[in-house]
Amino acid sequence: MLSLNARSYSLFTDKDMLVWDLKHTAGWMLLIALSSYGQTSSPPLDLQTALEMARNSNLELRAARQQRAVTLAGIRIAGQFQNPSVSFGALRDVPHESLVWDQPIELGKRGKRIGVAREEQKATDIDIAVVERQIRHRTRDAFYKAVLARADVEETKSALDLSTRIRDAVQTRYDAGDVAQLEVIQAEVELARATTDYQVTLQSQKVADVELAVLLNQPLESAFELRGRIDELPNVAGLPVITEMALRLNSNVQSTAQQYAIEEKRLQLAKASRIPNLDLQAGLDFNSPPDFNVGPRGQIGVSLPLFNHGQGEIAQSTARLELLRFSMQAQKTSTEAQVFAAYYDYQAKLRLASDYSKTIVPQTVRLEQMAEESYRAGKSNLLTLIDAQRRLNETRRAYLISLFSVQSAFSALEEVVGAPLD
Repeated sequence: MLSLNARSYSLFTDKDMLVWDLKHTAGWMLLIALSSYGQTSSPPLDLQTALEMARNSNLELRAARQQRAVTLAGIRIAGQFQNPSVSFGALRDVPHESLVWDQPIELGKRGKRIGVAREEQKATDIDIAVVERQIRHRTRDAFYKAVLARADVEETKSALDLSTRIRDAVQTRYDAGDVAQLEVIQAEVELARATTDYQVTLQSQKVADVELAVLLNQPLESAFELRGRIDELPNVAGLPVITEMALRLNSNVQSTAQQYAIEEKRLQLAKASRIPNLDLQAGLDFNSPPDFNVGPRGQIGVSLPLFNHGQGEIAQSTARLELLRFSMQAQKTSTEAQVFAAYYDYQAKLRLASDYSKTIVPQTVRLEQMAEESYRAGKSNLLTLIDAQRRLNETRRAYLISLFSVQSAFSALEEVVGAPLD
């Protein structure tokens, strides 16, 4: 029977092996260079830069800002004067011809219309600010979702390395005859499962980058180099300070208050509409022999408010003011409740993340290490080790989700307050 010793028998010399290694290394370097050809390195992107890019480039926000031009045009429309009319008449009677210039004149209404239009412009600015806060909320969530995706990739890579280490340990014990082949198969299955999870998280990272690119108005294939950590949690001021800010800056409160200001201007316009308009006419009469050939003429007309003197519009505007007054009170109460709920939700999720960081994750890591040491020593079976491994992966994943929940709760609190809190 012929046997070969791998240590004493070699097909290649040391020189040949060195040449083969150099060629192999050069080939891999060439492939890496070709794969990276054409890719541009983008500067690191932190949270504040992302928020600034979204504020300046987001398409939804740019479209909303175009409403300001519409309301500015509305101010110009409100300030327009009524056009005059010119009429020419030819009659069989004398004077045979006449030319008349008719100019309607409003009394006390143009300024009131401009006042309404200016208040409507302020309401549009508030609506734009609401969109800005919504985009800020979504951008912040998308940024930390992308950060979370990268952390997920790191965690699944750690889980893959752990599964590989366990598979190697099982294979070592199998080679030594300590365990059955069934445990090797189980370890291979867990390794395949960890490999699949790692590939899925890589694709999830691409999805998160696309969502962030849309908000920043960047190419969808952009690969961001993010500068930030999911566990960098923001600090929040005390509840009384936040509540006071929300009662001043909350979008619903501001919008209702502005609607009240608009209605006050409309009430002033309704009252000014009771003032009758003047209708001034001036012209010339022609060809009236034997009295004259050309003669001036003039006329003043006033509409008499006998049947309609704006009482319906005034009553409607007064009722709307009363409605908006109660709505403002309700909005303030609702806003205060929303601030309390968002603040306590943030604190609860912050406490959960802290518990994971200080207690749950370290203890779970310790349990997995003990299970691995016990298996290597032959004191426990593979199922116990696999169960400890899965529990560790799930705990780390839950910890990352809890950190993202804190960041998302902070974004929601910012939107309720109506102003940045970091």
